[in-house]
Amino acid sequence: MRRKDREVTEFDALLDIVRRCDVCRLAIPNEPLPYLVPLNFGEEVVGNTLYLYFHSAQEGTKLDLLRQHPQVTFEMDCGHQLVLNDEKMSCTMAYESIIGLGTVDFCANQEKVHGLDIIMRHYHAEDFPYSQAPIPQTTVLRLKVEAMTGKHRRAK
Repeated sequence: MRRKDREVTEFDALLDIVRRCDVCRLAIPNEPLPYLVPLNFGEEVVGNTLYLYFHSAQEGTKLDLLRQHPQVTFEMDCGHQLVLNDEKMSCTMAYESIIGLGTVDFCANQEKVHGLDIIMRHYHAEDFPYSQAPIPQTTVLRLKVEAMTGKHRRAK
């Protein structure tokens, strides 16, 4: 990382950024270019390992590619704020971001509800009631984060 003064390395600080983001973008290997898809997500920490959960329909390009290439990169960002400097007649952007890599697996039927609960917890209150009817037609994915880096520029 070129700007070490903006690097975020502590696990809890990285996790804090993850929890403030509302979209995670997966880059899935595909030839000749990666397939990039924005997804809603939820996070769970088990021991010192971060897992990200996603939901999907049961078919489509994303799932076809993940079955062939489960190793992905991901990106999420938040805290965007325009920072103006009237004296210098310039501007920049405040932000926080995470970039990482990991391996995706498909959750078995008994693990789907757990994954969906984690996703719901990210966006709603704990134990948010939701219909169980669509679960059989839903695919739940779990990304085991193997490495991640964070970066921020805070508004002054």
